[in-house]
Amino acid sequence: MRENGAMPASDAIAQPEQPWNRQRLRSTNERLLLDRLRTGGAASRAQLARETGLSKPTVSSALAALEQAGLVREAGTHAPERGRVAVLYAPDPAAGYALGIDIGRGWLRVAVADLDGGVVARADVRNRARSSGAMADLVVSTARQVVANSGLGAHEVAHAVVGTPGVYDEERRRVRYAMHLPGWGRAGLFDRMREELGIPLEVHNDANLAALGEYTYGVGAGSRLFTYILIGTGLGMGVVSEGRLFTGARGGAGEIGFLPWPGRQKPETLEDAVSGVAVVEAARQFGMTGQLTAKAVFDAAREGDSAAVRAVRLEGERIAYTVAAAAAVLDPDLVVLGGGVGHSIDLLLRPVRETLRTLTPLRPRIVPSRLGEDAVLLGAVATALGTARDVVFERRSAS
Repeated sequence: MRENGAMPASDAIAQPEQPWNRQRLRSTNERLLLDRLRTGGAASRAQLARETGLSKPTVSSALAALEQAGLVREAGTHAPERGRVAVLYAPDPAAGYALGIDIGRGWLRVAVADLDGGVVARADVRNRARSSGAMADLVVSTARQVVANSGLGAHEVAHAVVGTPGVYDEERRRVRYAMHLPGWGRAGLFDRMREELGIPLEVHNDANLAALGEYTYGVGAGSRLFTYILIGTGLGMGVVSEGRLFTGARGGAGEIGFLPWPGRQKPETLEDAVSGVAVVEAARQFGMTGQLTAKAVFDAAREGDSAAVRAVRLEGERIAYTVAAAAAVLDPDLVVLGGGVGHSIDLLLRPVRETLRTLTPLRPRIVPSRLGEDAVLLGAVATALGTARDVVFERRSAS
């Protein structure tokens, strides 16, 4: 008899495996192998079977499907001491492309990269736009030109990422806090760029992308928690923890430039005290004259100009306060200094470290950016690649 209407196990009718279950399993296996090839380099079928735990027939079937979809390709052979020559497989970098865009006050940088991260075309142009509309036009025209120069069509670019000062408000479709780009907070600018480019596009803070770029390609690799302090026209900070970007509840984490700073005549912010403009103002106060830029002040300091040396020393002391604030809140194991001012880190490291010792017992390692002015652009490329790889896999697997 059956109890409570239950059917005995012996009477249970075997349900055929659903097609969608088989399809999902095949897709999972293919993605597992593709990810292994991307992170571990070219490998043979036997090696992939050993490392993933999949059977050799499953590996062979999945590789055949990936090769047919144009996602992997033969990448040579391996001749062991014993046994047959093995074919090596690797991801096909030309299966899709990603677009990175860095919008700065002085320069616009755009690059197209293949799925291996290799840059296939790039342009760096002066940002002479005097309105937000003109800047959006410049971004679109430059990006189109870079894509054309790479020999690609827009449909081959799976994803794009833009780095910009400020914080993008997804709900209101606008950038907030981009103080140095007049009109850049206008709603709909990035929607317009998406439409005119014909490429899916997401927007991130420039300091955050610089941090990701430095983590992926620069000195931040392997750090448990590090901060990238971007010092240029403005002041920003990106935080990467265990390889993941920390942006806060509304994207404002790292906007360290808004911290208050006691000005002589009126309250200021830390950005007022630390940015490149502050270096020029300090140099003027100490007696320098003429057409000054932050670069000119640092160059003069290298030549021993006393006013420039004092200005650079003051800048180093103020950067130390910035590092002390970051250390107290985040306890990073590494602080990377980058941006325009970061180019003169050779003059700044000593006053930063000396002042930091007087401010706090917390002593993170402080190093210059390895990527320099390319940090934001490469961070945009790396972020775009993460999505592009997923999009390309889904597209090609489905077709």
